[in-house]
Amino acid sequence: MKWLDWCRYGLAVMLLAGLISGVAAQPDSGGIQRYPDVVAVKVTPRGGNRFDFDVTLSSRYDSPERYADAFRVMTPDGKSLSERILWHDHAGEQPFTRDLYGVTIPPQVGRVTVQGRDREFGYGGRTVEVALPGRYRQPKNGRLDAPGLLPAN
Repeated sequence: MKWLDWCRYGLAVMLLAGLISGVAAQPDSGGIQRYPDVVAVKVTPRGGNRFDFDVTLSSRYDSPERYADAFRVMTPDGKSLSERILWHDHAGEQPFTRDLYGVTIPPQVGRVTVQGRDREFGYGGRTVEVALPGRYRQPKNGRLDAPGLLPAN
């Protein structure tokens, strides 16, 4: 390999390395995280169609100006059953867990979805679907005709 070829090769490697490091330093295409993510949900039956929820949210962007300000428990078809309002940011506590106790859930519902809300952008982000203890039974065929609803006997 001639000296000039080595120079071209070296220049190409340096340019490629610069491009790769420049791309890696760029923010993701969305720019900012718009919604909090639900990362964990613990459900405890309380009796009488009521359940207690311990919900863990992650909102890395939290500040006093913008933060995860609520979460809700919903039926499989999106009907909100209950909501917990969060009155301040959790910037120094990420992820964070808060409770929502005594949520009344109709007896035919076997699964619920928990979703977080951003103070500025509203509801969105990663949700978690959970089976309600003592309610959800997987049918023998492994499929549900109406996801989240108890199968007919």
